[in-house]
Amino acid sequence: MLSILKKIGQTMYRIWFYVLVALPIVVFFPFLLVATISEKTYTQFFWMARNLWAVPILYGMGCPPKVIYEEQIVRGKSYMLVANHTSMLDIMLMLKVSKNPFVFVGKKELVKIPLFGFFYKRVCIMVDREDTKSRTGVYRRAQRRLNQGLSICIFPEGGVPDDESVVLDDFKDGAFKMAIGHKIPVVPITFYDNKRRFSFTFFSGEPGRIRAKVSSFFETDELDEGDKALLREKVRNTILKELDEKNAMLRKREREQEVVQQD
Repeated sequence: MLSILKKIGQTMYRIWFYVLVALPIVVFFPFLLVATISEKTYTQFFWMARNLWAVPILYGMGCPPKVIYEEQIVRGKSYMLVANHTSMLDIMLMLKVSKNPFVFVGKKELVKIPLFGFFYKRVCIMVDREDTKSRTGVYRRAQRRLNQGLSICIFPEGGVPDDESVVLDDFKDGAFKMAIGHKIPVVPITFYDNKRRFSFTFFSGEPGRIRAKVSSFFETDELDEGDKALLREKVRNTILKELDEKNAMLRKREREQEVVQQD
């Protein structure tokens, strides 16, 4: 009986997420549409996406965000933002992390999501990872956005692993090749709790605080394309270390709770 009630609760929690995603888009649709007519108004669109969409979703899901900064993101400077990818909440939390306007590079399949997909294809850089020409075009479009003073955000795992026991999948080269080519700092960001709060498994999820950490940046001024693999692994190891430490703390806490229950 408890198992059935839990599944019902998780189903309602998931439905509520989609309501929260759609509602601000419907309410502010005319303003969002106007802000996407030209790339010159992207900063206005970003402000609305961050403050009128992402933040209400996070708090509406009962997932208040907490972000720790080892190094501050400077207003008006371009960066390559990279993070682990385990949840649909990753998009909202990334918008919370950076006040600096940035553009997502993401897979074209997200265009199929009702309402969200309409604006996604208008403001994001879409890539078909199976198409070499599409991947090449990403660099050209990213260059134009960087020239406009924006940052770029990529989830370098290239997708969400089907096996949720995978802590952090291997990173693809794209983000690091682009960062070196454009001489912009790479910002490693760790999302600690998103998988637990709202993973891609249907019967899962629960409210609670979601934390992110912005680690020290990796500068690329002195790097060339030959340093791409080393940079990729340094950034991945930074995020993996944070996740491993968090998991170790959780396991320790669980053992302590078991001891208390046995006493």
